[in-house]
Amino acid sequence: MPAIEVQNLSKRFGNVVAVDRVSFSVEPGEVVGFLGPNGAGKTTTMRMLTGYLPPSDGSIRIAGFDTFTKAKAARRAIGYLPETPPLHPEMTVSAYLRFVAAIKDVPRARRRDAVRCALERCGLEAVARRVIGTLSKGYRQRVGLAQAIVHEPPVLVLDEPTVGLDPIQIREIRQLVADLTAPSRDAARRTVILSTHVLGEVEAICDRVILMDRGVKAIDQDLAALTAGGRRLEDVFTQVTAGDRPVPVAGTLR
Repeated sequence: MPAIEVQNLSKRFGNVVAVDRVSFSVEPGEVVGFLGPNGAGKTTTMRMLTGYLPPSDGSIRIAGFDTFTKAKAARRAIGYLPETPPLHPEMTVSAYLRFVAAIKDVPRARRRDAVRCALERCGLEAVARRVIGTLSKGYRQRVGLAQAIVHEPPVLVLDEPTVGLDPIQIREIRQLVADLTAPSRDAARRTVILSTHVLGEVEAICDRVILMDRGVKAIDQDLAALTAGGRRLEDVFTQVTAGDRPVPVAGTLR
């Protein structure tokens, strides 16, 4: 059974088509780079996958749960890091993660261990008692990743996890994401959709590439096949997104 199954997914905002009849599936343990220029529809697609935005048409199943008929179960199965992490700057790191664990329905008896594991995996033990608002952007991004995994979801959706970071922080977060996609001591490798403009992250971490352009799926292919013969991912991206294909409706939304 696919970890993610999307069928004929569309999203319209009035007369504007942001996502137009997109279909794909992601197998358990697969790490997919979700690419596209600004306005391609990828963030809108990810918001629909995570239940933050209802689709206009089509269906989504997460870990076998339909996001419309089994919305709560589907949300429990997914961890989401949006481009701007949903942090509470007045809370300490550990208190915030306990709060997230509670709203994610982690059983009370397991919350302490769940928070400890998330702190450990994201390299946050040293700042666990610090107020989030006093942390650097790199550490706040780590807290964002920790809240996405504290309930041990089988599926992760990460939207621009290194945006706005300096080169050292980018390297640290990239390695952290790579570690999160690897099997942990007590869990299988997570299924991951990673959206980024840094193509090196995709080449370093991902197995497969889905490329959106102007609301439609333009490419869905294994990374190795896509870059066979010495082709660079950057060249493929440029060639596809520079093509003179019609836009579904004049104007698109990100």
